[in-house]
Amino acid sequence: MTDNPAATDDPAAALRRRIDTLRPHTARIWNYWLGGGDYYEVDRVAGDRIRELHPSIGEYALADRQFLGRAVRHLVADVGIRQFLDIGTGLPTADNTHEVAQRLAPESRVVYVDNDPLVLAHARALLTSSPEGRTDHLDEDLRNVEAVLERAADTLDLDRPVALMLLGVVIFVGDDEDPYGIVRRFMDALPAGSHLVLSHTITSPALPEVDAAVRFWNEHGTPALTQRTPQAVARFFDGLELLEPGVVSCPRWRPQEGSEPREVAMYGGVGRKR
Repeated sequence: MTDNPAATDDPAAALRRRIDTLRPHTARIWNYWLGGGDYYEVDRVAGDRIRELHPSIGEYALADRQFLGRAVRHLVADVGIRQFLDIGTGLPTADNTHEVAQRLAPESRVVYVDNDPLVLAHARALLTSSPEGRTDHLDEDLRNVEAVLERAADTLDLDRPVALMLLGVVIFVGDDEDPYGIVRRFMDALPAGSHLVLSHTITSPALPEVDAAVRFWNEHGTPALTQRTPQAVARFFDGLELLEPGVVSCPRWRPQEGSEPREVAMYGGVGRKR
């Protein structure tokens, strides 16, 4: 008999004990804005308050998800990528990375990485693979580059091209934590032909309401956000071949023909390692 309850708990129970339900969390608010059900009252209240400060902010979640889909489809169908390292996964919704990739190439392999316990609990239950491919889920932090790569190598062949997916996650790495160095270390470890897919909310004098929403978040939510200008976001692609149309508002990255994409303060781009 043991006095340590963790010793007899299943992994999901251990993860759920780590969930903080007293403070709003960005992954759960994102899920709320996307129409999901994996959030708490504290997240709904914060999400509604942020939307009061910036009414169109809920569109960012959808724009980011649609950008992910278009980028993955391009990489699979046009480039031939079959491996994805998706860091900062967020709570599962529709058209996750493995779903988009394996719909076109069932043999695709995807490693999801997050350190939020609610995300991990849901990921292990919902982010399953096609029979031909494989998915894995790592409890790790973006900042732990070597640990992420070492564990991802159990699923991915890091001698073959990999798409590094950093959708709305480097915003949580402060300028004092060397965010550009972190991204560069990942890309340096991946072979030629690998791609970086990155999105990031921006700050701009023309969008004071975005800054107000971020200030509210940093006072009440977790983790803290660091906004960057479009030029600062583009720096993450230094040394890579930036695919057309460059770093742009997410709806404007290769939109579907006939659509009229709106300008939102979520910018993204795709770069290729030569």
